[in-house]
Amino acid sequence: MDDGEGMETAAAELERLQIEILHKISILESSFLPQNSSAAPSPSLLVDENETVTRLSTILQSGGVNDFCFKRVATDYYDWPLESRRDVLGASSVDHLCKSIVLVNTQAASNILDCSDPNNSKYYVVVVQYTARFNAEAVKQFLYSLNEGKIPKKRFNLRLAPEETSIKLTGFEHNGVTCIGMKTNIPRFADTIVYCPVLEARKVPVPNELHS
Repeated sequence: MDDGEGMETAAAELERLQIEILHKISILESSFLPQNSSAAPSPSLLVDENETVTRLSTILQSGGVNDFCFKRVATDYYDWPLESRRDVLGASSVDHLCKSIVLVNTQAASNILDCSDPNNSKYYVVVVQYTARFNAEAVKQFLYSLNEGKIPKKRFNLRLAPEETSIKLTGFEHNGVTCIGMKTNIPRFADTIVYCPVLEARKVPVPNELHS
């Protein structure tokens, strides 16, 4: 390794350490948010937050899930590496971190406008790991099989729904979508590697290999 490569490696390592320190500071700050009046959310936001927590808690408990908690994180949470998110959430590993994605079927027939038919819906929500790459082709094949081949594959083309559509359908803001307690009864399914008692209790389909 020449001097130039050595300096680049050292600079990259220094940058990594600086980012890690900043994230740890953010984690510490977030842990004190409830006690820090200058950083506390507005009263109206707290009311909305408490209503959401109460509503989701009721849904979870009705689904037989009693071991859960809610975490408030720093505003730059989604800029953190997965390892930092794992630590602040107390997750067992980065593979336990999942996201709910709202998809729109752009090739649905013109008369398919809503979610009334879960097998042939305009919109779907999928739950996948952050560590996996979402496989749209696997979803397409799953829906084709779900409909026993009665609907041509060309009628399934799943793409990320626009943010305003996601908010309207779920009632959750950007980066805050969860597969439970959504405003609309959107059909949901999860990768087989993702286990969620609420989804299982509600008989949500779990197709194989939604990731690649």
